[in-house]
Amino acid sequence: MKRAVDIAGALAGLVLGSPVLLFLAVAVPLESKGPALHWSRRIGRNNVEFRMPKFRTMRVGAPNVATHLLADPDLWITPLGRFLRRTSLDELPQLWSVLVGDMSLVGPRPALFNQDDLVALRTAGGVHRLRPGLTGWAQINGRDELPIAQKVQLDVEYLRRRSLVFDLKILAATAWIAVTGRGVSH
Repeated sequence: MKRAVDIAGALAGLVLGSPVLLFLAVAVPLESKGPALHWSRRIGRNNVEFRMPKFRTMRVGAPNVATHLLADPDLWITPLGRFLRRTSLDELPQLWSVLVGDMSLVGPRPALFNQDDLVALRTAGGVHRLRPGLTGWAQINGRDELPIAQKVQLDVEYLRRRSLVFDLKILAATAWIAVTGRGVSH
């Protein structure tokens, strides 16, 4: 049932969001040199690496690390990128990853390929068995503001509580957070 909801949701999102997707596909490279999409190396279900698309929010040549690890993120994030991150519009291309089965609409956010500490804690908690999500329980409970150990605790809680009703609750909360920009530090 979850996979059917993912496919229907991703298709609906891609169709309904196509004007925004097309506009941003043109706007991103116009604002700063480089491609519209950044294909990020991420860790998926069962700790298998996959490539996840996002609208590019950083200048070409930015270090390939989590933003909070950069000495001065403001040097790398583009003005449009700041807006895309605050509104989560940079995440829209991930609907493709949901459609092809690398991701789900709801689940733990996929770790970067080099976030070994996060991957190890998730594996210890059994969270690695889940398909990563476009949004998740940790996302709506602090997002960038949470330390890794607390994110994993929330991911483990999601693993225990997951259901269609819980996923719908998370999706509704995500929409509200996207509108308000709450919890985005960069």
